[in-house]
Amino acid sequence: MEKTLYLLDGHALVYRAHYSFGNRPLLNSKGQNVSAVNGFVRMLWELIQSKRATHIGVSFDLSGGTFRNEMFPAYKANRDAQPEDITWALPRIFDIIQAFNIPIVTKPGFEADDVIGTLAKKAEKAGFKVYMMTPDKDYMQLVSENIFQYKPARSGGEVEILGEAEVLATWGIQRVDQVIDFLGLQGDSVDNIPGIPGIGPKSAQILLEKYSTMEGVITNAHELKGKQQENVRNFAEQGLLSKVLATIDINVPVEFNEEDYILKPYNRMQLTELFRELEFRTLANSILGSATPSERPNVPADMMKPAHDGPVQMDLFGNVVEMAPVKTSVFEEPIKARIADKNIDNTPHEYHLIDDAEKRKTLIQLLEKQAFVSFDTETTNIDANEAELVGLSFSVAEHKGYYVPVPADYEAAKAIVAEFKGIYENKDIEKIGQNLKYDMILLKWYGVEVQGALFDTMLAHYLIEPELRHGMDYMSETMLGYAPVSIKELIGANGKNQLTMRDVAIEKVCEYAAEDADVTLRLRNVLAPKLLEQDAEKMFREIEVPLVHVLTDLEYEGIRINPGFLEDYSVELEKQIVTLEKNIKTTAGVNFNVASPKQVGDILFETMKIPYKGKKLKSGQYSTDEETMSELSADYPIAAMILEHRGLSKLKSTYVDALPKMINPKTGRIHSSFNQALTATGRLSSNNPNLQNIPIKTPQGSEVRKAFIPRNEDYLLLSADYSQVELRLIAEISDDATMLEAFVSGNDFHRATAAKVYGVDLDSVTPEQRRNAKTVNFSITYGAGSTNLSKQLGIPRGEAKSLIENYFVQFAGLKRYMEKTVETARTQGYVSTLLGRRRYLRDIDSRNSLARSNAERVAINSPIQGTAADLIKIAMINIHKVLKDGNYRSKLVLQVHDELVFDIHKDELETLKPIIESCMKNAIPSLRVPLEVGIGVGQNWLEAH
Repeated sequence: MEKTLYLLDGHALVYRAHYSFGNRPLLNSKGQNVSAVNGFVRMLWELIQSKRATHIGVSFDLSGGTFRNEMFPAYKANRDAQPEDITWALPRIFDIIQAFNIPIVTKPGFEADDVIGTLAKKAEKAGFKVYMMTPDKDYMQLVSENIFQYKPARSGGEVEILGEAEVLATWGIQRVDQVIDFLGLQGDSVDNIPGIPGIGPKSAQILLEKYSTMEGVITNAHELKGKQQENVRNFAEQGLLSKVLATIDINVPVEFNEEDYILKPYNRMQLTELFRELEFRTLANSILGSATPSERPNVPADMMKPAHDGPVQMDLFGNVVEMAPVKTSVFEEPIKARIADKNIDNTPHEYHLIDDAEKRKTLIQLLEKQAFVSFDTETTNIDANEAELVGLSFSVAEHKGYYVPVPADYEAAKAIVAEFKGIYENKDIEKIGQNLKYDMILLKWYGVEVQGALFDTMLAHYLIEPELRHGMDYMSETMLGYAPVSIKELIGANGKNQLTMRDVAIEKVCEYAAEDADVTLRLRNVLAPKLLEQDAEKMFREIEVPLVHVLTDLEYEGIRINPGFLEDYSVELEKQIVTLEKNIKTTAGVNFNVASPKQVGDILFETMKIPYKGKKLKSGQYSTDEETMSELSADYPIAAMILEHRGLSKLKSTYVDALPKMINPKTGRIHSSFNQALTATGRLSSNNPNLQNIPIKTPQGSEVRKAFIPRNEDYLLLSADYSQVELRLIAEISDDATMLEAFVSGNDFHRATAAKVYGVDLDSVTPEQRRNAKTVNFSITYGAGSTNLSKQLGIPRGEAKSLIENYFVQFAGLKRYMEKTVETARTQGYVSTLLGRRRYLRDIDSRNSLARSNAERVAINSPIQGTAADLIKIAMINIHKVLKDGNYRSKLVLQVHDELVFDIHKDELETLKPIIESCMKNAIPSLRVPLEVGIGVGQNWLEAH
């Protein structure tokens, strides 16, 4: 059998794991950020499962300097401090690696890559195939016939295995050892290796092709031209030092004893305790669960054995079970109700199948006596406006639940739902649920309007922990210590073979559905006191819960579109796209796939020789993202054409061609789903379709709005849109006297800003000055610095810096607000909107400057954006109440950013216009800054807007 050794670059993989969760870190119930630990363990376990590794080792960097710092004290000096969450995670990761009985190899004075390089070369001589698991490009210098770089997958991509051929292609070199020369010539900003000034990737590649090595380049400096010759001569010593700094030392004093690296059985007891402490129930299930070795074909069989010689017994599946007081959350039957307490004990429960009229009558009598009822629905579709009801579930006490199946026939199902109508519509019974909006929309299709107080566990958790996930399973695992039955266990994973709930045996559905209602009730009992503890009860009861009723009706109504218009527009867009493609290819002088970012990069920067200032992607190809192309478009028309081509192609596929397919056959309208618990600022978002992202700044994008039309000839569309609402709220919240004066006096704020910043009279402000002031207003107040502003305005960085300084002289109150808000955030750990919505800032005191500056930006922005979110939500609630109480035929049908769209009955137009305007202007009556609302009416959304 071929011997394989996997050497893991610990720190690189921990950082990769930590940042893979992006802005939504994985926190456990203790508030600990377990992202790095969880991600690292998943990578490690995936390696053990998918690769038949016979030997594994891990190396980490040690604190303190290395021989490179002695040579060059500035080595890695520009690196940020390690994030606190990673510092906390590392000891846990060490413990887990040791529990897997995998050796950790380090050496003072050397980095992990030196240790791994040395071990890799020694193992190669011992007949091993070696895989260095790391995303670090420096390791490519070590690749040989039997040594490979194993780059773990990221962002849904594939694992990359880099051998000699891939290394040569990536760097554009002839020999692997030239990687060191390449790094020495161009330097490395990550490690603060200086290199030779003026030499970038392209010139390094050309020089090495001609002169082979760094030394060869220096020896032949006289053949070079101009500034390059001067730099190579003047910085030759620095270049040679850079090459040494970039060289991985393969002579570290560490021994390779292959016996030490053999993959051994893991310590089940130790892993169980570690996973319990970290609350890794899903991982515990995957790694320590009840599957037999034969069910895991790629895992060495002896990995399933306990790593000790103590007494053992066999479970029902023939697995070894340790005779230790270790409790797990994994039970023997996959479709078994698994209610567990904090110690993950199997708690007795009562789930009842209510499958006849007499049982339903008894259940209803029970429910009628309750002050609160937890309920859920089982359906055939995740879209509530297209789903069919399969059953109803209820719970009124922890560990008890009831499931009421309904037949597939709509009328028969509706008749059973009608029996419970008195419960759902009883205003004296509080309704508890998870994502209640879905159930309420569905029940409307069966003739029921859910009424009374609501407790939505998803929204409660959203207010308590806005940055986290709010799914029931996640909350149950982190707050109740219990993993509910997964829906995939019943219906399977996504795909053509996936079942619907109607296909599953009723006994299994009963257990699953009753458990949902039960767990939701239990979550309510945990979340309710936390709302009070965090002063979120008022926000919950007065804004988020009432909004559920608003969104229920809004999504149920939907909005009509004109598919014929979109079909015609699709043809028109296709013509524009084809014309653009021809012009792009003519300009390039070569035929290529305009839709391929790789080919676009090659054509622009290789064929056309357009100067490339950016960094290449991990794959080695040129970046042609929007920022890069926008920067080029000012000087190179082909870049502007490519950007336009991309925009039109996306518009056509995402909206023009897609919207007609989203028409609900039951209503003839589209029903976007509005997410109330997604954005940490409190803003609503939408999907299927995402109406927030329709591009309206281009004529082609705006044209899509023409497709949105009134429900019939008796209606018009009315658009009511806040004007400059966030800037007005900035003035209100910052208490800046100059900003307040500009808004209260009714002046054009951007013109007033230009007058102040440029020191001219209001009447003397030029259109260009107003445009610049507008950019400054929206950029500076959201944390943009001089570099960002200089790019946006196309002015030198120094000029942008002066503009910012002058801006804060004129708006000193805003500057004070920004400083005070950051200070307050550091003191209390969160910021609040005017109405008390909180945003917690875990990194506000981070030693890592990037994490800290991001948190500071969030601290400044969140009160503004969050207050704007609260404002429009209150307006929606108040308008919805007016429409309901007045029994108006007009309906609220869309919310997009700061705009509300109504299907307005022509007979009610003049009555409702001032009411809508007043409700929006006075949503927060205590504001000093006047709010402006633009109202338009038309036969389509564009006309109304």
